[in-house]
Amino acid sequence: MKKRTLIALLGVSLVALLALAATSIGSAAPAKKQATIKVALITDIGGLDDKSFNMLANLGLKQAIKDLGVQGRVFISKSNADYVPNLSTAARQKYDLVVAVGFLMADAVAVAAKSFPATKFAIIDYPWVALKGKPKNVRGLMFASEQAGCLAGTAAATVSKTGTIGSVGGLKIPSVDDWIAGYQYCAKKVNPAITTLNDYSQDFVDQAKCKEKALNQITSGADVLFQVAGQCGLGVLSAAKEKGAWGIGVDADQGYIGPHVLTSGLKKVNVSVLLTAKMVKEGKFKGGTDSLFNIQNGGVGYGKISAKAPKSLKALLDATVVKIKAGSLGKIPRVVK
Repeated sequence: MKKRTLIALLGVSLVALLALAATSIGSAAPAKKQATIKVALITDIGGLDDKSFNMLANLGLKQAIKDLGVQGRVFISKSNADYVPNLSTAARQKYDLVVAVGFLMADAVAVAAKSFPATKFAIIDYPWVALKGKPKNVRGLMFASEQAGCLAGTAAATVSKTGTIGSVGGLKIPSVDDWIAGYQYCAKKVNPAITTLNDYSQDFVDQAKCKEKALNQITSGADVLFQVAGQCGLGVLSAAKEKGAWGIGVDADQGYIGPHVLTSGLKKVNVSVLLTAKMVKEGKFKGGTDSLFNIQNGGVGYGKISAKAPKSLKALLDATVVKIKAGSLGKIPRVVK
């Protein structure tokens, strides 16, 4: 009887020890995963096929999904009236970060941020301090576009044979004019006698409007044309190809369009979206201020150079990058006079 009791006790003890070992092994094995966040991207009316601003923002969101493991969704705005509803829907659905694509969404962001103070918002190309009510849950994602515009102007003045270059902006707003101001300023650094033409299409979508402005500039002698009008600006590049002129792309690298695209001024919107999502995931997001993306931190630059361009152009642009970093070109303006 005593023997049976001892065997039973030994069996129970062995089971307990095995269970304890299994529990110890099991608790040590899985690493604690960082919580996943949700990121919403609200487009402006240009849509994801604009080959420019919205497309880049979406690339940044896709990169955040891949690299950071975030959950992401894009809300498409088909008209200005969609901005506040899309921003609000994302906030109601408990997205941790809601990113508004572009300057034109500023008023809508101010409204949504006030209504949903617990939600983190970011707006591309608009400074926090200029938002109505200065909501503390918004971060502006700003770019030194005048620096990239400077590179575009340097390229344009270098290859121009007529001594006249042009630019077509979408609207006369700060996030367009900073490009054009830098373009004109640095073109004159290369050739002080150069003539610079500039028009606004009053549109960021209709390519025909931009093409018409570009064709008029070509008639006036421009042989290089810089587009600063998003999807509408593709019409500028089309006009350049049609008339044997050079075109310069904007925001994204648009060299894929053809060898008539001399280069592109790059605004790395994708990087801004990725890094802002990273801030939120790491608990480092702070509203009531801005992030600045510039040549110094790789946030702006120039794109592919056409194979038909002078071979010396790349070295010249690289040297201009160095000068901008050093401040030896002076203060590049952000306002078109």
